[in-house]
Amino acid sequence: MALTALELVTHPRFYECIREQSRMLLGMAAQNARHASVFSTQQRWLLAHLGLSLYFERTAANPAGGLINARFLELVREYDIASRNTADSFMKGMIHYKAIRYVSDIKGKRMRPLEPSEVTLAAVGGWLAIHLSVLDRLDGGGRTAAFGADPERLLARVQPRIARGLLSSKAVREPEDTFSLFTWLNNGGIVMDSLIAGISETDPEADQVPTDVQSVADLAGRLMLSRTHLTRKLRSAEAMGSIGWTGRRGQSIMWVSRGFRQEYANAQAIKLAIIGEAFEAITGIDTPLSAALERAAG
Repeated sequence: MALTALELVTHPRFYECIREQSRMLLGMAAQNARHASVFSTQQRWLLAHLGLSLYFERTAANPAGGLINARFLELVREYDIASRNTADSFMKGMIHYKAIRYVSDIKGKRMRPLEPSEVTLAAVGGWLAIHLSVLDRLDGGGRTAAFGADPERLLARVQPRIARGLLSSKAVREPEDTFSLFTWLNNGGIVMDSLIAGISETDPEADQVPTDVQSVADLAGRLMLSRTHLTRKLRSAEAMGSIGWTGRRGQSIMWVSRGFRQEYANAQAIKLAIIGEAFEAITGIDTPLSAALERAAG
């Protein structure tokens, strides 16, 4: 049985593992910053997962199915992710930036399906591999090896279940407090990853932990963000007590609060639990730790 979000977040190595996860995600984003920016808000990220799930559910028996704009917009309304205009603009943007394209072998149809580009599929596969490796570090499982042995087939089978889990989770769709503040910012997730990645080994219970951020201008430049917009968000987070400066603002090291780190950890635990459940449901792979916990409970 897959580990729950509570079991994950209370694991003694969880904070260490999600710091490493944030560094890996930042590294992947840096390899293709333009492509990463396409999915740079929580809303776009959820829209992308929904679209990918429709694509992967296309079958040989129903080649005209899959990612069709009308069906996509219908499900966007059903899950209440975004307005119709926002979702339609998202799809047009995906086509413009070549993240998706029309399927070439289906012509003359009113409702032509779309498919992700090779770059998009590689990015999604890398994203999944990173999260599977974190789960393996926590419980000694063999997900990474299993995925590496058959990545294309497993990605196609696992991603739709992950998407349903994410889209059905109110905690994922409607984050609160500081996490919500950043999820609506372009590259907001990368901002949070940067803050967490910049923390050195420390006591999870510490009230304030220094990061490696010394300049908002430097952080904005690294992440290709508007300095003015980022400063506004950081000051809102500062007013909430989530971040601050060890000395004079902008001339000292930034710190992050225990509350903010807990919010980040909780969000990662929920996401990882959804991914772990989906992978186990599709592959049937049980992990050593989850099996041990189940035996202990019995």
